[in-house]
Amino acid sequence: MNGHTALITGGGRGIGKAIAETLARQGVNIVVVDVNMDIAKETSLELEKMGIKSIALKADVSNSSDVAAIFENAVREFGKLEILVNNAGITKDGLLLRMKEEDWDAVININLKGTFLCSKEAVKVMSKQRYGRIINIASVVAFMGNPGQANYSASKAGIVGLTKTIAKEYASRGITVNAVAPGFITTAMTDALPENVKQEMLKTIPMNKFGTVEDVANAVAFFASHESGYITGQVIHVNGGMYM
Repeated sequence: MNGHTALITGGGRGIGKAIAETLARQGVNIVVVDVNMDIAKETSLELEKMGIKSIALKADVSNSSDVAAIFENAVREFGKLEILVNNAGITKDGLLLRMKEEDWDAVININLKGTFLCSKEAVKVMSKQRYGRIINIASVVAFMGNPGQANYSASKAGIVGLTKTIAKEYASRGITVNAVAPGFITTAMTDALPENVKQEMLKTIPMNKFGTVEDVANAVAFFASHESGYITGQVIHVNGGMYM
């Protein structure tokens, strides 16, 4: 992957930042896309210290004009784009009868529509190259469901269906499209949970531990590599055995 270019949405922090760092260590130039420009810039500067080129771009991935602009800027800067990681996502939890319509719409728009819009722009570039790797971040809840997350579960299940469809449509153009479905991953959000809640969550994981952002990043790096070239339309589950 040395010398390739990757665009990572939600790349400024958490799982997205870990993915950026993992790919950068393999010589991949990184386009850090985040809704928070300060965080995107900070991460981009850190990546450049690793010896690769990086730029930071601000975008709302649910806005088609924003999305078109980041791809235009990325290609202008690097001349090509081999890898897209659709990682941007939000949660707005609530039981079905208490879930506001605007909370449903917000999660679907960022998580699912954002993946659709970014994939559409990436395919335009990758089809001309006859090469590309699109990796979408799904979730274990796409397969298991989770109380209070009707919107999030639906958005992530939609990503799985979208992954398989785009994979079939563009396999002949040298583009692979796969997904990584994390389980419970240690992040700032899980760190803030009460200890008793963490213990209850651990009971559902056969490995009896939370995953790390690096666990997710390593799976993404595999799908981004030449070694995964004959794999498309698939999902890697990174969940410690929580779902099999």
